[in-house]
Amino acid sequence: MADITHLPMEQLQDLEYCLDSNPPWAEAILLAFQNYILMLGTSVMVPSLLVPAMGGSDGDKARVIQTLLFVAGINTLLQALFGTRLPAVVGGSFAYVIPIAYIINDSSLQRISDRHERFIHTMRAIQGALIVASSIQIILGYSQVWGLFSRFFSPLSMAPVVGLVGLGLFQHGFPLLGNCVEIGIPMLLLVIGFSQYLKHVRPFRDIPIFERFPVLICVPIVWIYAVILTASGAYQHKSSQTQHSCRTDRANLISTAPWFMFPYPLQWGPPTFSAGHSFAMMSAVIVSMVESTGAYKAASRLAIATPPPAYVLSRGIGWQGIGVLLGGLFGTGTGSTVSVENVGLLGLTRVGSRRVVQISAGFMIFFSTLGKFGAVFASIPIPIFAALYCVLFGLVASVGISFLQFTNLNSMRNLVIIGLTLFLGISVHQLFDQYWNPSRHGLVHTNAGWFNAFLNTIFLSPATVGLIVAVFLDNTLEVERSKKDRGMPWWVKFRTFRGDNRNEEFYTLPFNLNRFFPPT
Repeated sequence: MADITHLPMEQLQDLEYCLDSNPPWAEAILLAFQNYILMLGTSVMVPSLLVPAMGGSDGDKARVIQTLLFVAGINTLLQALFGTRLPAVVGGSFAYVIPIAYIINDSSLQRISDRHERFIHTMRAIQGALIVASSIQIILGYSQVWGLFSRFFSPLSMAPVVGLVGLGLFQHGFPLLGNCVEIGIPMLLLVIGFSQYLKHVRPFRDIPIFERFPVLICVPIVWIYAVILTASGAYQHKSSQTQHSCRTDRANLISTAPWFMFPYPLQWGPPTFSAGHSFAMMSAVIVSMVESTGAYKAASRLAIATPPPAYVLSRGIGWQGIGVLLGGLFGTGTGSTVSVENVGLLGLTRVGSRRVVQISAGFMIFFSTLGKFGAVFASIPIPIFAALYCVLFGLVASVGISFLQFTNLNSMRNLVIIGLTLFLGISVHQLFDQYWNPSRHGLVHTNAGWFNAFLNTIFLSPATVGLIVAVFLDNTLEVERSKKDRGMPWWVKFRTFRGDNRNEEFYTLPFNLNRFFPPT
Protein backbone atom coordinates (compact mmCIF):
# COMPACT_ATOMS: atom_id res chain seq x y z
CA MET A 1 0.00 0.00 0.00
CA ALA A 2 1.30 3.45 -0.90
CA ASP A 3 2.31 5.73 1.95
CA ILE A 4 -0.46 7.99 3.24
CA THR A 5 0.81 11.55 2.77
CA HIS A 6 -2.32 13.48 3.73
CA LEU A 7 -2.83 12.76 7.42
CA PRO A 8 -5.61 14.47 9.44
CA MET A 9 -4.50 17.93 10.62
CA GLU A 10 -6.13 19.99 13.37
CA GLN A 11 -5.02 23.24 11.74
CA LEU A 12 -4.73 24.24 8.09
CA GLN A 13 -1.16 24.79 7.02
CA ASP A 14 -1.26 26.77 3.77
CA LEU A 15 -2.69 30.08 5.00
CA GLU A 16 -0.46 33.15 5.08
CA TYR A 17 -1.64 34.86 8.27
CA CYS A 18 -3.18 33.19 11.30
CA LEU A 19 -5.35 34.64 14.03
CA ASP A 20 -2.54 36.43 15.87
CA SER A 21 -0.27 37.32 12.96
CA ASN A 22 -0.83 40.58 11.13
CA PRO A 23 -0.16 41.68 7.55
CA PRO A 24 1.66 44.99 6.96
CA TRP A 25 -0.57 47.97 7.80
CA ALA A 26 -1.24 49.00 4.19
CA GLU A 27 -2.21 45.46 3.25
CA ALA A 28 -4.31 45.07 6.40
CA ILE A 29 -6.27 48.25 5.64
CA LEU A 30 -7.03 47.11 2.07
CA LEU A 31 -8.08 43.67 3.33
CA ALA A 32 -10.31 45.32 5.93
CA PHE A 33 -11.98 47.51 3.29
CA GLN A 34 -12.54 44.36 1.24
CA ASN A 35 -14.37 42.81 4.23
CA TYR A 36 -16.47 45.96 4.51
CA ILE A 37 -17.46 45.86 0.81
CA LEU A 38 -18.41 42.19 1.07
CA MET A 39 -20.71 42.56 4.08
CA LEU A 40 -22.66 45.34 2.34
CA GLY A 41 -24.60 42.73 0.36
CA THR A 42 -26.63 41.38 3.28
CA SER A 43 -26.76 44.81 4.92
CA VAL A 44 -28.57 46.17 1.87
CA MET A 45 -30.66 43.11 0.94
CA VAL A 46 -32.39 42.63 4.31
CA PRO A 47 -33.60 46.25 4.76
CA SER A 48 -34.49 46.45 1.05
CA LEU A 49 -36.77 43.45 1.57
CA LEU A 50 -38.32 44.50 4.89
CA VAL A 51 -38.50 48.31 5.01
CA PRO A 52 -40.90 48.76 2.04
CA ALA A 53 -43.16 46.06 3.53
CA MET A 54 -43.14 48.03 6.80
CA GLY A 55 -44.35 51.13 4.94
CA GLY A 56 -40.99 52.86 4.89
CA SER A 57 -39.74 55.16 2.14
CA ASP A 58 -36.41 55.06 0.30
CA GLY A 59 -35.12 57.55 2.87
CA ASP A 60 -36.17 55.26 5.70
CA LYS A 61 -34.45 52.34 3.95
CA ALA A 62 -31.20 54.30 3.64
CA ARG A 63 -31.37 55.25 7.31
CA VAL A 64 -31.99 51.65 8.41
CA ILE A 65 -29.05 50.45 6.29
CA GLN A 66 -26.78 53.02 7.92
CA THR A 67 -27.98 52.01 11.39
CA LEU A 68 -27.45 48.32 10.60
CA LEU A 69 -23.89 49.03 9.41
CA PHE A 70 -23.14 51.12 12.50
CA VAL A 71 -24.32 48.43 14.91
CA ALA A 72 -22.56 45.73 12.85
CA GLY A 73 -19.31 47.63 13.31
CA ILE A 74 -19.80 47.81 17.08
CA ASN A 75 -20.77 44.13 17.31
CA THR A 76 -17.82 43.01 15.17
CA LEU A 77 -15.42 44.96 17.36
CA LEU A 78 -16.93 43.58 20.57
CA GLN A 79 -16.81 40.02 19.25
CA ALA A 80 -13.19 40.34 18.11
CA LEU A 81 -12.08 41.89 21.41
CA PHE A 82 -14.18 40.18 24.07
CA GLY A 83 -16.22 37.40 22.41
CA THR A 84 -14.71 34.42 20.64
CA ARG A 85 -11.86 36.71 19.48
CA LEU A 86 -12.08 35.04 16.05
CA PRO A 87 -11.91 37.12 12.85
CA ALA A 88 -15.68 37.00 12.40
CA VAL A 89 -17.77 39.87 11.04
CA VAL A 90 -21.14 40.18 12.82
CA GLY A 91 -23.82 41.63 10.55
CA GLY A 92 -27.49 41.43 9.64
CA SER A 93 -29.20 38.06 9.37
CA PHE A 94 -31.79 36.54 7.03
CA ALA A 95 -32.89 34.25 9.88
CA TYR A 96 -35.00 37.08 11.31
CA VAL A 97 -37.02 37.69 8.14
CA ILE A 98 -39.89 35.30 8.98
CA PRO A 99 -40.67 36.55 12.53
CA ILE A 100 -40.28 40.14 11.31
CA ALA A 101 -42.70 39.41 8.45
CA TYR A 102 -45.13 38.06 11.08
CA ILE A 103 -44.83 41.35 13.01
CA ILE A 104 -45.26 43.41 9.82
CA ASN A 105 -48.51 41.56 9.00
CA ASP A 106 -49.91 42.03 12.49
CA SER A 107 -53.49 43.26 12.04
CA SER A 108 -53.07 46.05 14.59
CA LEU A 109 -50.20 47.48 12.53
CA GLN A 110 -51.81 46.89 9.16
CA ARG A 111 -54.78 49.02 10.22
CA ILE A 112 -52.55 52.12 10.31
CA SER A 113 -53.30 53.90 7.03
CA ASP A 114 -50.41 56.38 6.98
CA ARG A 115 -47.37 54.53 5.59
CA HIS A 116 -44.73 56.45 7.55
CA GLU A 117 -46.70 56.11 10.77
CA ARG A 118 -47.06 52.38 10.14
CA PHE A 119 -43.30 52.11 9.52
CA ILE A 120 -42.51 53.82 12.84
CA HIS A 121 -44.91 51.65 14.85
CA THR A 122 -43.70 48.47 13.11
CA MET A 123 -40.07 49.37 13.77
CA ARG A 124 -40.85 49.94 17.45
CA ALA A 125 -42.58 46.54 17.64
CA ILE A 126 -39.56 44.86 16.03
CA GLN A 127 -37.25 46.66 18.47
CA GLY A 128 -39.23 45.41 21.45
CA ALA A 129 -39.24 41.84 20.16
CA LEU A 130 -35.46 41.94 19.56
CA ILE A 131 -34.78 43.31 23.04
CA VAL A 132 -36.80 40.57 24.74
CA ALA A 133 -35.55 37.76 22.48
CA SER A 134 -31.91 38.76 22.99
CA SER A 135 -32.23 37.66 26.62
CA ILE A 136 -32.35 34.02 25.47
CA GLN A 137 -28.97 34.31 23.78
CA ILE A 138 -27.45 36.30 26.62
CA ILE A 139 -28.62 33.77 29.23
CA LEU A 140 -27.58 30.69 27.23
CA GLY A 141 -24.19 32.28 26.54
CA TYR A 142 -23.11 33.76 29.85
CA SER A 143 -24.61 30.92 31.91
CA GLN A 144 -22.37 28.51 29.93
CA VAL A 145 -25.43 26.41 28.98
CA TRP A 146 -24.58 26.66 25.28
CA GLY A 147 -21.02 25.62 26.07
CA LEU A 148 -22.27 22.59 28.00
CA PHE A 149 -24.49 21.66 25.06
CA SER A 150 -21.52 22.02 22.68
CA ARG A 151 -19.79 19.18 24.53
CA PHE A 152 -22.12 16.86 22.63
CA PHE A 153 -20.63 18.08 19.34
CA SER A 154 -18.13 15.86 17.54
CA PRO A 155 -16.29 16.23 14.23
CA LEU A 156 -18.88 13.85 12.77
CA SER A 157 -21.89 15.96 13.80
CA MET A 158 -20.25 19.31 13.05
CA ALA A 159 -19.13 18.37 9.54
CA PRO A 160 -22.62 18.33 7.98
CA VAL A 161 -23.82 21.21 10.18
CA VAL A 162 -21.02 23.55 9.09
CA GLY A 163 -21.51 22.27 5.56
CA LEU A 164 -25.19 23.26 5.75
CA VAL A 165 -24.26 26.72 7.08
CA GLY A 166 -22.72 27.30 3.65
CA LEU A 167 -24.94 25.15 1.43
CA GLY A 168 -28.11 26.33 3.16
CA LEU A 169 -27.62 29.81 1.71
CA PHE A 170 -27.76 28.55 -1.88
CA GLN A 171 -30.81 30.73 -2.62
CA HIS A 172 -28.65 33.83 -2.21
CA GLY A 173 -26.11 32.53 -4.73
CA PHE A 174 -26.91 31.53 -8.30
CA PRO A 175 -30.68 32.25 -8.10
CA LEU A 176 -29.87 35.93 -7.37
CA LEU A 177 -27.02 35.89 -9.89
CA GLY A 178 -29.48 34.60 -12.49
CA ASN A 179 -31.59 37.74 -12.14
CA CYS A 180 -28.88 39.52 -14.15
CA VAL A 181 -26.59 37.00 -15.81
CA GLU A 182 -24.81 39.62 -17.95
CA ILE A 183 -23.37 41.04 -14.72
CA GLY A 184 -23.30 37.97 -12.48
CA ILE A 185 -21.57 35.49 -14.82
CA PRO A 186 -18.63 37.80 -15.66
CA MET A 187 -18.22 38.52 -11.95
CA LEU A 188 -18.17 34.82 -11.08
CA LEU A 189 -15.64 34.02 -13.80
CA LEU A 190 -13.41 36.95 -12.83
CA VAL A 191 -13.37 35.99 -9.14
CA ILE A 192 -12.46 32.38 -9.92
CA GLY A 193 -9.91 33.44 -12.52
CA PHE A 194 -8.12 36.01 -10.40
CA SER A 195 -8.21 34.17 -7.06
CA GLN A 196 -7.36 30.70 -8.38
CA TYR A 197 -5.70 30.76 -11.80
CA LEU A 198 -3.71 33.99 -11.31
CA LYS A 199 -2.99 33.65 -7.61
CA HIS A 200 0.71 33.03 -8.17
CA VAL A 201 1.12 36.09 -10.42
CA ARG A 202 2.81 38.84 -8.41
CA PRO A 203 3.24 42.03 -10.48
CA PHE A 204 4.06 44.15 -7.42
CA ARG A 205 6.88 42.89 -5.22
CA ASP A 206 5.99 39.73 -3.31
CA ILE A 207 2.30 40.40 -2.67
CA PRO A 208 -0.10 38.01 -4.46
CA ILE A 209 -2.57 40.82 -5.23
CA PHE A 210 -4.94 38.69 -7.32
CA GLU A 211 -5.36 36.14 -4.55
CA ARG A 212 -5.33 38.68 -1.73
CA PHE A 213 -7.72 41.28 -3.16
CA PRO A 214 -10.17 39.54 -5.55
CA VAL A 215 -13.12 41.56 -4.26
CA LEU A 216 -11.38 44.92 -4.59
CA ILE A 217 -10.23 44.06 -8.11
CA CYS A 218 -13.34 42.37 -9.53
CA VAL A 219 -16.12 44.48 -8.01
CA PRO A 220 -15.00 47.81 -9.59
CA ILE A 221 -14.49 46.16 -13.00
CA VAL A 222 -17.97 44.63 -13.13
CA TRP A 223 -19.55 47.63 -11.42
CA ILE A 224 -18.21 49.97 -14.12
CA TYR A 225 -19.44 47.49 -16.74
CA ALA A 226 -22.90 47.61 -15.12
CA VAL A 227 -22.83 51.44 -15.13
CA ILE A 228 -22.03 51.40 -18.86
CA LEU A 229 -24.89 48.99 -19.56
CA THR A 230 -27.27 51.17 -17.55
CA ALA A 231 -26.16 54.42 -19.21
CA SER A 232 -26.41 52.92 -22.69
CA GLY A 233 -30.09 52.10 -22.16
CA ALA A 234 -29.67 48.33 -22.22
CA TYR A 235 -32.44 47.86 -19.66
CA GLN A 236 -34.97 50.48 -20.75
CA HIS A 237 -37.60 48.01 -21.95
CA LYS A 238 -36.83 45.14 -19.58
CA SER A 239 -39.04 43.84 -16.77
CA SER A 240 -39.11 45.60 -13.42
CA GLN A 241 -37.26 42.69 -11.77
CA THR A 242 -34.46 42.86 -14.35
CA GLN A 243 -34.18 46.63 -13.98
CA HIS A 244 -34.09 46.34 -10.19
CA SER A 245 -31.35 43.68 -10.31
CA CYS A 246 -29.22 45.08 -13.14
CA ARG A 247 -29.47 48.85 -13.13
CA THR A 248 -27.06 50.84 -10.99
CA ASP A 249 -29.50 53.74 -10.50
CA ARG A 250 -32.57 51.93 -9.14
CA ALA A 251 -31.77 51.60 -5.45
CA ASN A 252 -32.25 55.35 -4.71
CA LEU A 253 -29.80 55.00 -1.85
CA ILE A 254 -27.42 57.79 -2.84
CA SER A 255 -30.12 60.42 -3.41
CA THR A 256 -32.04 59.61 -0.23
CA ALA A 257 -29.12 59.05 2.19
CA PRO A 258 -28.22 62.05 4.39
CA TRP A 259 -24.74 63.49 4.14
CA PHE A 260 -24.15 62.85 7.82
CA MET A 261 -26.09 60.75 10.31
CA PHE A 262 -25.03 59.41 13.67
CA PRO A 263 -27.32 56.53 14.72
CA TYR A 264 -28.40 56.63 18.35
CA PRO A 265 -30.51 54.41 20.63
CA LEU A 266 -34.29 54.75 20.41
CA GLN A 267 -34.03 56.97 17.31
CA TRP A 268 -37.41 55.63 16.12
CA GLY A 269 -39.04 56.19 19.50
CA PRO A 270 -39.64 53.92 22.52
CA PRO A 271 -39.97 50.18 21.71
CA THR A 272 -43.31 48.46 22.13
CA PHE A 273 -43.56 44.97 23.58
CA SER A 274 -45.81 42.05 22.70
CA ALA A 275 -45.54 38.50 24.02
CA GLY A 276 -46.41 36.99 20.64
CA HIS A 277 -43.86 39.09 18.77
CA SER A 278 -41.16 38.22 21.29
CA PHE A 279 -41.83 34.47 21.18
CA ALA A 280 -41.71 34.53 17.39
CA MET A 281 -38.41 36.41 17.44
CA MET A 282 -36.86 33.86 19.82
CA SER A 283 -36.91 31.31 17.01
CA ALA A 284 -34.62 33.52 14.94
CA VAL A 285 -32.29 33.93 17.92
CA ILE A 286 -32.03 30.14 18.23
CA VAL A 287 -31.33 29.80 14.49
CA SER A 288 -28.67 32.52 14.59
CA MET A 289 -26.97 30.74 17.51
CA VAL A 290 -26.77 27.50 15.54
CA GLU A 291 -25.57 29.17 12.35
CA SER A 292 -23.05 31.31 14.22
CA THR A 293 -21.70 28.24 16.04
CA GLY A 294 -21.04 26.58 12.68
CA ALA A 295 -19.49 29.80 11.37
CA TYR A 296 -17.22 30.04 14.44
CA LYS A 297 -16.02 26.48 13.85
CA ALA A 298 -15.24 27.33 10.22
CA ALA A 299 -13.58 30.66 11.13
CA SER A 300 -11.30 28.99 13.68
CA ARG A 301 -10.09 26.54 11.05
CA LEU A 302 -9.55 29.25 8.43
CA ALA A 303 -7.68 31.38 10.98
CA ILE A 304 -5.32 28.46 11.80
CA ALA A 305 -6.65 28.39 15.37
CA THR A 306 -7.81 25.53 17.54
CA PRO A 307 -11.57 24.79 17.66
CA PRO A 308 -13.09 27.25 20.17
CA PRO A 309 -13.48 25.58 23.58
CA ALA A 310 -16.92 25.40 25.17
CA TYR A 311 -16.19 28.38 27.41
CA VAL A 312 -15.11 30.56 24.48
CA LEU A 313 -18.08 29.47 22.37
CA SER A 314 -20.46 30.44 25.18
CA ARG A 315 -18.69 33.76 25.59
CA GLY A 316 -19.13 34.50 21.91
CA ILE A 317 -22.83 33.57 21.98
CA GLY A 318 -23.31 35.83 25.01
CA TRP A 319 -21.75 38.79 23.23
CA GLN A 320 -23.81 38.01 20.18
CA GLY A 321 -26.89 38.33 22.39
CA ILE A 322 -25.61 41.76 23.43
CA GLY A 323 -25.41 42.50 19.71
CA VAL A 324 -29.08 41.59 19.20
CA LEU A 325 -29.93 43.79 22.18
CA LEU A 326 -28.05 46.69 20.58
CA GLY A 327 -29.91 46.05 17.33
CA GLY A 328 -33.17 46.36 19.26
CA LEU A 329 -32.09 49.56 20.99
CA PHE A 330 -30.77 51.28 17.84
CA GLY A 331 -33.49 49.98 15.51
CA THR A 332 -31.60 48.00 12.87
CA GLY A 333 -34.79 46.28 11.70
CA THR A 334 -33.24 42.81 12.06
CA GLY A 335 -31.04 40.77 14.38
CA SER A 336 -27.38 39.90 13.98
CA THR A 337 -25.36 36.81 13.25
CA VAL A 338 -21.88 35.89 11.99
CA SER A 339 -21.45 36.81 8.33
CA VAL A 340 -20.83 33.52 6.51
CA GLU A 341 -19.48 35.24 3.39
CA ASN A 342 -16.81 37.04 5.41
CA VAL A 343 -15.76 33.72 6.96
CA GLY A 344 -15.35 32.35 3.43
CA LEU A 345 -13.22 35.36 2.53
CA LEU A 346 -10.67 34.27 5.15
CA GLY A 347 -10.01 31.14 3.10
CA LEU A 348 -10.15 32.83 -0.30
CA THR A 349 -7.52 35.41 0.67
CA ARG A 350 -5.64 33.03 3.02
CA VAL A 351 -5.65 35.74 5.70
CA GLY A 352 -7.18 34.89 9.09
CA SER A 353 -5.85 37.90 10.98
CA ARG A 354 -7.96 39.30 13.81
CA ARG A 355 -6.58 42.80 13.20
CA VAL A 356 -8.04 42.91 9.68
CA VAL A 357 -11.56 42.33 11.00
CA GLN A 358 -11.09 44.92 13.74
CA ILE A 359 -10.11 47.52 11.15
CA SER A 360 -13.07 46.54 8.98
CA ALA A 361 -15.33 47.28 11.96
CA GLY A 362 -13.90 50.80 11.91
CA PHE A 363 -14.86 51.12 8.24
CA MET A 364 -18.43 50.03 9.04
CA ILE A 365 -18.79 52.64 11.76
CA PHE A 366 -17.10 55.40 9.72
CA PHE A 367 -19.06 54.96 6.49
CA SER A 368 -22.36 54.47 8.32
CA THR A 369 -22.07 58.03 9.67
CA LEU A 370 -21.10 59.50 6.28
CA GLY A 371 -24.32 58.59 4.55
CA LYS A 372 -23.63 59.62 0.93
CA PHE A 373 -20.22 57.94 0.80
CA GLY A 374 -21.53 54.73 2.32
CA ALA A 375 -24.53 54.75 -0.02
CA VAL A 376 -22.22 54.80 -3.05
CA PHE A 377 -20.75 51.42 -2.07
CA ALA A 378 -24.14 50.10 -0.95
CA SER A 379 -25.55 50.72 -4.44
CA ILE A 380 -23.47 47.90 -5.97
CA PRO A 381 -25.92 45.62 -7.87
CA ILE A 382 -26.93 42.52 -5.91
CA PRO A 383 -25.89 39.99 -8.66
CA ILE A 384 -22.28 41.09 -8.09
CA PHE A 385 -22.54 40.02 -4.46
CA ALA A 386 -24.40 36.84 -5.48
CA ALA A 387 -21.44 35.82 -7.67
CA LEU A 388 -19.13 36.24 -4.68
CA TYR A 389 -21.51 34.20 -2.52
CA CYS A 390 -21.30 31.28 -4.94
CA VAL A 391 -17.59 31.02 -4.18
CA LEU A 392 -17.56 31.99 -0.50
CA PHE A 393 -20.57 29.99 0.74
CA GLY A 394 -19.20 26.95 -1.08
CA LEU A 395 -15.82 27.46 0.59
CA VAL A 396 -17.42 27.50 4.06
CA ALA A 397 -19.31 24.31 3.20
CA SER A 398 -16.06 22.62 2.16
CA VAL A 399 -14.45 23.61 5.48
CA GLY A 400 -17.25 21.77 7.22
CA ILE A 401 -16.69 18.71 5.07
CA SER A 402 -12.99 18.84 6.00
CA PHE A 403 -13.92 17.86 9.58
CA LEU A 404 -14.71 14.39 8.25
CA GLN A 405 -10.96 13.68 8.06
CA PHE A 406 -11.09 13.07 11.83
CA THR A 407 -13.80 10.42 11.47
CA ASN A 408 -14.00 6.87 10.14
CA LEU A 409 -15.64 7.11 6.74
CA ASN A 410 -15.63 3.33 6.45
CA SER A 411 -18.24 3.14 9.23
CA MET A 412 -21.81 2.62 8.03
CA ARG A 413 -23.04 4.32 11.22
CA ASN A 414 -21.16 7.47 10.29
CA LEU A 415 -22.25 7.37 6.65
CA VAL A 416 -25.91 7.09 7.68
CA ILE A 417 -25.63 10.08 10.03
CA ILE A 418 -23.79 12.25 7.49
CA GLY A 419 -26.10 11.41 4.61
CA LEU A 420 -29.33 11.76 6.60
CA THR A 421 -28.23 15.08 8.10
CA LEU A 422 -27.24 16.63 4.78
CA PHE A 423 -30.31 15.38 2.95
CA LEU A 424 -32.86 16.35 5.61
CA GLY A 425 -31.18 19.73 6.17
CA ILE A 426 -31.75 20.67 2.54
CA SER A 427 -34.97 18.71 1.92
CA VAL A 428 -36.91 19.96 4.98
CA HIS A 429 -35.91 23.54 4.13
CA GLN A 430 -37.15 23.05 0.57
CA LEU A 431 -40.55 21.82 1.77
CA PHE A 432 -41.10 24.73 4.16
CA ASP A 433 -39.79 27.25 1.62
CA GLN A 434 -42.39 26.14 -0.94
CA TYR A 435 -45.20 27.16 1.40
CA TRP A 436 -43.82 30.37 2.88
CA ASN A 437 -44.15 33.91 1.63
CA PRO A 438 -44.51 37.19 3.57
CA SER A 439 -48.28 37.36 3.06
CA ARG A 440 -48.99 33.80 4.30
CA HIS A 441 -48.11 31.85 7.43
CA GLY A 442 -46.17 29.02 5.79
CA LEU A 443 -46.48 25.26 6.16
CA VAL A 444 -47.25 25.49 9.88
CA HIS A 445 -50.56 27.35 9.85
CA THR A 446 -52.47 27.44 13.14
CA ASN A 447 -54.49 30.19 14.78
CA ALA A 448 -51.42 31.22 16.78
CA GLY A 449 -49.34 33.39 14.45
CA TRP A 450 -46.33 33.48 16.77
CA PHE A 451 -46.29 29.67 16.87
CA ASN A 452 -46.39 29.53 13.06
CA ALA A 453 -43.50 31.96 12.79
CA PHE A 454 -41.51 30.06 15.43
CA LEU A 455 -41.68 26.64 13.78
CA ASN A 456 -41.40 27.93 10.22
CA THR A 457 -38.21 29.82 11.16
CA ILE A 458 -36.67 26.76 12.81
CA PHE A 459 -37.39 24.37 9.95
CA LEU A 460 -36.47 26.86 7.22
CA SER A 461 -32.90 26.83 8.55
CA PRO A 462 -30.91 23.93 7.03
CA ALA A 463 -28.18 24.26 9.67
CA THR A 464 -30.68 24.10 12.55
CA VAL A 465 -32.42 21.04 11.12
CA GLY A 466 -28.97 19.52 10.54
CA LEU A 467 -27.88 20.19 14.12
CA ILE A 468 -31.02 18.57 15.54
CA VAL A 469 -30.61 15.46 13.39
CA ALA A 470 -26.81 15.11 13.65
CA VAL A 471 -26.42 15.72 17.40
CA PHE A 472 -29.36 13.45 18.27
CA LEU A 473 -28.20 10.54 16.11
CA ASP A 474 -24.53 10.95 16.97
CA ASN A 475 -25.25 10.84 20.70
CA THR A 476 -27.77 7.99 20.68
CA LEU A 477 -26.47 5.49 18.12
CA GLU A 478 -23.76 3.11 19.45
CA VAL A 479 -22.08 5.94 21.33
CA GLU A 480 -19.61 3.96 23.44
CA ARG A 481 -18.50 1.74 20.54
CA SER A 482 -18.04 4.69 18.19
CA LYS A 483 -15.95 7.21 20.14
CA LYS A 484 -12.99 6.86 17.82
CA ASP A 485 -15.13 6.54 14.72
CA ARG A 486 -16.90 9.85 15.41
CA GLY A 487 -13.60 11.66 15.95
CA MET A 488 -13.92 12.50 19.64
CA PRO A 489 -10.25 11.75 20.51
CA TRP A 490 -9.30 14.64 18.20
CA TRP A 491 -11.62 17.18 19.84
CA VAL A 492 -11.93 16.11 23.47
CA LYS A 493 -8.98 18.27 24.52
CA PHE A 494 -10.70 21.37 23.13
CA ARG A 495 -13.73 20.99 25.38
CA THR A 496 -12.02 23.00 28.13
CA PHE A 497 -9.97 26.17 27.87
CA ARG A 498 -6.92 24.56 29.50
CA GLY A 499 -7.24 21.34 27.53
CA ASP A 500 -4.67 22.58 25.00
CA ASN A 501 -1.98 25.20 25.62
CA ARG A 502 -2.67 26.79 22.23
CA ASN A 503 -6.11 27.90 23.43
CA GLU A 504 -4.52 30.51 25.68
CA GLU A 505 -2.61 31.96 22.74
CA PHE A 506 -5.73 32.34 20.59
CA TYR A 507 -8.59 33.06 22.99
CA THR A 508 -7.23 34.89 26.05
CA LEU A 509 -9.02 38.19 26.66
CA PRO A 510 -7.09 41.45 26.11
CA PHE A 511 -6.11 43.97 28.79
CA ASN A 512 -5.45 41.12 31.23
CA LEU A 513 -9.21 40.65 31.70
CA ASN A 514 -8.80 36.92 32.30
CA ARG A 515 -7.93 37.81 35.89
CA PHE A 516 -11.52 38.97 36.40
CA PHE A 517 -13.17 36.41 34.09
CA PRO A 518 -11.14 33.22 34.57
CA PRO A 519 -11.80 30.61 31.85
CA THR A 520 -13.16 27.20 32.71
